[in-house]
Amino acid sequence: MHVIGSKRVRDGVRIPCSVQVGAAGGALIHAASGRESQEKGGSANVMKAVLLTGHGGLEKLEYREDIPTPSPAPGEVLIKVGAAGVNNTDIWTREGAYGTEIDSEATSGWRRGKPMEFPRIQGMDIAGRIAEVGEGVPRSRIGERVLVDFVLRSGEGDEGLVEADLVGSERDGGFAEYVAVPTTNAVAVESPLSDEELATFPTAYLTAEHMLNRASVAEDETIFVTGASGGVGSALLQLARLRGARVIALVGAGKENKAYELGAESVVTRGTPDLPAAVAKAADGHPVDVVADVVGGEVFLDLLRILRPLGRYVTAGAIAGPLVRLDLRTVYLKHLQLIGSTVGTRAEFIELVRYIESGKIKPLLANTYPLSEIRRAQENFLRKDFFGKLVIIP
Repeated sequence: MHVIGSKRVRDGVRIPCSVQVGAAGGALIHAASGRESQEKGGSANVMKAVLLTGHGGLEKLEYREDIPTPSPAPGEVLIKVGAAGVNNTDIWTREGAYGTEIDSEATSGWRRGKPMEFPRIQGMDIAGRIAEVGEGVPRSRIGERVLVDFVLRSGEGDEGLVEADLVGSERDGGFAEYVAVPTTNAVAVESPLSDEELATFPTAYLTAEHMLNRASVAEDETIFVTGASGGVGSALLQLARLRGARVIALVGAGKENKAYELGAESVVTRGTPDLPAAVAKAADGHPVDVVADVVGGEVFLDLLRILRPLGRYVTAGAIAGPLVRLDLRTVYLKHLQLIGSTVGTRAEFIELVRYIESGKIKPLLANTYPLSEIRRAQENFLRKDFFGKLVIIP
């Protein structure tokens, strides 16, 4: 293969360039130009997409209409994206905000210390239909409605999550008209919900379900959920209630009623001067067994004070700041468990789809944006003045 210029082929997406394939390939791909597209095998030759060109601000998001459509490799499917949700992971990956174990201020993507490849198409929460299949995938899958399991695991169970890659981070994702993924990651879903509604589920609900499993949340236990108006927090409300747990939610002012609608038995307003006292009152005599936290920051020490002896603290995020103050005496004298959690297992994703199909969980769609307005969507996401999820429509 001869490549002219500095662009490259990556993850099945050919970034516009001149590529000359050897005689055996018999193909010549030139730079995509204009908005012309020819239908071939169910997908257009070029597509609209947003390229992340490097770590940094919103200026690193480049909307394009001339990106060659990916072709599914053997064992893969090509999905026509109906909708793709916006997540904190998209923001932190763009900003390079994950740091490293050695330097918390270092610029790094999801795989801490492993440089990302750019340009990259982000977007983890993908709902759509299979448009084409690669070699080895039954053609009967074409037309199938799917949710994308965005985790590219290195093995089974929790061990497979430690070194996992993500769609939208280590390979191209759904902020585009088409995306190619392994066929096993395209999970069939039957639901009357719209694509926009389905795209609210994958990241938030998988993360929440894994947190609850890691903390072994059981029926009749009391759980305190921080950030309960966000994607993961609102998912925790619904999923904890499914288990029969009592939920106390921490939300911003004006969002209390929505938290009650989702199943919270009690609600505490963010910014309450004495958080442990407010939670104790809300718990109405029940000890707090579990704190499920996606906030971190200055309230961390209070969250440990809230827990009963032998209680469990589980975290999967730090939107208020990743560096916290910790009094180890609180941990060892109360025999507390501190549990880290991120994304989820294959079995948990399948279970999530079953919840969706049975109507046991409901989508929380706050707003939608066209692909061309992704910068505005991320700006609004950072304001945190909504309840639920923001979704991009290609």
